[in-house]
Amino acid sequence: MEEKRKAIYDAKTLGTPKMLILGLQHMFAMFGATILVPILVNQYFNGEGLSVQVTLFFAGVGTLLFHFFAKFKVPAFLGSSFAFLGGFQTVANLDTGIFADMTPGQKLPYACGGIVVAGLLYLILAVLIRLIGVKRVMRFLPPVVTGPIIICIGLSLAPSAVSNASSNWFLALIALVVVIAFNIWGKGMWKIIPILMGVVISYAVAVIMQLCGLTNADGSAIIDTANIATSSFVGLPPFLIAKFDITAILVMAPIALATMMEHVGDISAISATTENNFIEDPGLHRTLFGDGLATALAAMFGGPANTTYGENTGVLELSKVYDPKVVRIAACYAIVISFIPKLASVIGTMPSAIIGGISFVLYGMISAIGVRNVVENKVDFTKSRNLIIAAVILVSGLGFSGGITFTIDQTTITLTSLAIAAILGILLNAILPGNDYEFGVNPSGDKNRGVSFNNFEKEEK
Repeated sequence: MEEKRKAIYDAKTLGTPKMLILGLQHMFAMFGATILVPILVNQYFNGEGLSVQVTLFFAGVGTLLFHFFAKFKVPAFLGSSFAFLGGFQTVANLDTGIFADMTPGQKLPYACGGIVVAGLLYLILAVLIRLIGVKRVMRFLPPVVTGPIIICIGLSLAPSAVSNASSNWFLALIALVVVIAFNIWGKGMWKIIPILMGVVISYAVAVIMQLCGLTNADGSAIIDTANIATSSFVGLPPFLIAKFDITAILVMAPIALATMMEHVGDISAISATTENNFIEDPGLHRTLFGDGLATALAAMFGGPANTTYGENTGVLELSKVYDPKVVRIAACYAIVISFIPKLASVIGTMPSAIIGGISFVLYGMISAIGVRNVVENKVDFTKSRNLIIAAVILVSGLGFSGGITFTIDQTTITLTSLAIAAILGILLNAILPGNDYEFGVNPSGDKNRGVSFNNFEKEEK
């Protein structure tokens, strides 16, 4: 019988070379998913969206900032959050008020401003948890609210996946099959990097197709390499300063409800994996504060929202090395890579069809996680209150495709479908009698409440 490997809590015992390699492993685990966010957002903003360099820079800086507030105890990596993709797409398509005559690139700082406010909501939740306790706060954010909201986030992005894939269905199918194959049949490290393998293998196929003289369905080149030659090897990330508008804030801020639940799930998962109760020490309020501040800082200078990564929790389980110093090494790698524009240009040549194929799984997975949130927390839909809350959230989140626009004191405000769904869901849950949810009663359900791809679950022995 195979003896169970001992966990390593101090990586210094392994020596510096092994620590550097383990840090590299963590970087590769987060890399595919993290860079996919700016690539997807660029599709929404017609090439004027987020920068891969800025994204990697703030993934590294945000992780280090998180570790500082978590007393250097929690081995978590903060990468790009997929939950805000729908918000970026909505802001890119805004055509009311000040956004009526803007180019996509001019709208981006306002989307980032909305994420700054979303990050600050973490700080409010952190203070509330510190003052009145986690169980009382979570009664207002039960799975019957967060689950349907997460479902809406994924389903609202579905048309974008189909649109991207339609440029080259063969290439999209290759990307989709590779992601599924590695996620289902992959072993060890391969199982936790399905997105990265989907990107690498399908991109290799795209290169072969290009060399054979094949084109996309509309006759365009499969890979456009024009920007690679003009990019330098070393350069500063192209930072920008966020701008603020109430409409963009109302687009982005409600998404924080889902990502805060993701944070709770991931910290619970990391606690279970390392056999340390990080919710109590250093405390959920500290980890939320660090995550929220990292998100607000990234968005303030043109980066996406950050979130704790389930992929890196998988690396912890795989390696049995639980020392947070290894994760901080990965953060430093990300910062160094962010100063290489040539690499960012190569990543920017990713065909939209590959993005579409991966998005078939990714966006569907977001919605599926919402379903899992509801199922694993055993939400009782024989109760009318739960049925009503879920029904109103789903219809509002998917039905108000254009949102609701109104004017207050000459300021045009648009409430998006997700904002409407979140507001109604929280209000109905607070008003209707019979809220019997208590955080911590069902640990397995609480553990998986997030919006990240391939949340790694510790196998029960």
